[in-house]
Amino acid sequence: MARNTAVNGFLSLVILGAAWTLWAQTAPAPALIQTMPLPHVEGRIDHFGIDLKGQRLFMAALENNTLEVFDLKANRWVQSSSGLHHPQGVLFVPDSQRLFVANAEGGQVVIYDGVSLQKLGAVDGLDDADNVRLDAAAQEVYVGYGDGALAVLDARDGRRVGDIKLDGHPESFQLEKSGSRIFVNVPSAGHIAVVDRNRREVIARWPLGSDGANYPMALDESDGRLFVVCRKPALLLVIDTKSGKTTARLNSPGDADDLWYDAAGKSLYISGGEGFIGVIEQLGPDQYAGLARIPTAAGARTCFWAPDLRRLYLAVPHRGTQKADVRVYSVGQPSGKQGRFPL
Repeated sequence: MARNTAVNGFLSLVILGAAWTLWAQTAPAPALIQTMPLPHVEGRIDHFGIDLKGQRLFMAALENNTLEVFDLKANRWVQSSSGLHHPQGVLFVPDSQRLFVANAEGGQVVIYDGVSLQKLGAVDGLDDADNVRLDAAAQEVYVGYGDGALAVLDARDGRRVGDIKLDGHPESFQLEKSGSRIFVNVPSAGHIAVVDRNRREVIARWPLGSDGANYPMALDESDGRLFVVCRKPALLLVIDTKSGKTTARLNSPGDADDLWYDAAGKSLYISGGEGFIGVIEQLGPDQYAGLARIPTAAGARTCFWAPDLRRLYLAVPHRGTQKADVRVYSVGQPSGKQGRFPL
């Protein structure tokens, strides 16, 4: 019985792979419209943040120890801020005009004036500070850090107002807007932690079994579906947020570090370090099809989706003759056909 189950699982993945290839040959995809060169940036690049009103994009150049700033009106690089220590997560808070940058080394979240980009201060004691998220209604910033915790900061002044303990270092996490839950990838513990942010405690743990290295995450709150990409093996998991059960499994780009859900276009964008962006169409809450496989570059594992601009930004690191840059992809407005874009 176990052998038959394994064979069926293998065949399912083969079929999914074949479907991916078929769709990739016939379906439209986000279109590359511009490249913003970064000749001064070396090493691995991590996550992005955005000031939508000010039309600025921020990028954590992790191994370059800098914060890179882009003008999105002109689609060009404009500024580099140094003095950071392996920056990972970046968050711009519109109401307070504050920019939070989490540093993997030194245990600091650095806070900048969001207009002048002058350093205002830092929150210490946050070893391996990583992903950063905003609860806009509560004006609180959540920072994943250390061997297992989320720090809660006041979004106006950066004061540390709480901590939530986890069973391992948190990777990507997502906050509900209509509820109080936070879904947290905890790869070292092999599960997704469900946190109640009012009680500031874990209320459930959803084990992933043999699916490991769960790093990127996105949320479709209207359909009650959580999207998680695992690296071992490279799979996209679709999880029911009521039951915690996996309802669909699809092939994913390898070495992925960012995953975004386009609610208007009913699509998912996955950036993989193996060298391509995977685009997956959502046909229904538990029905999906590979839409496109867009070749990129080795190590291009982080990206940022700006739905208001209909733009996808991809970070490409310098490797050999491959120069560092940020690639800008345009995604057309959704047409009458679900998940199809006129490009």
